[in-house]
Amino acid sequence: AMRLTGVRALIDILVQLGFIWLSFRALQGIHWERLFRQPPSTLPLLIVLCATALGTACANFFLGILNSIYQLTYFIR
Repeated sequence: AMRLTGVRALIDILVQLGFIWLSFRALQGIHWERLFRQPPSTLPLLIVLCATALGTACANFFLGILNSIYQLTYFIR
């Protein structure tokens, strides 16, 4: 049971990081500089924070769906 918990925690971390990376890559495709006359010097930090928020939200949704599917197996048994 402890080993399964460790594996699940590792999967959760990897999924979170994967979705944050995907969000970061997606947000890099937007030309944020065009939205400002003078882009703020903290714009890269804003992009990283937005990617973290978006990636975490998407990962939590994905992990929630997976958890629900896993729990459905108890309903079927």
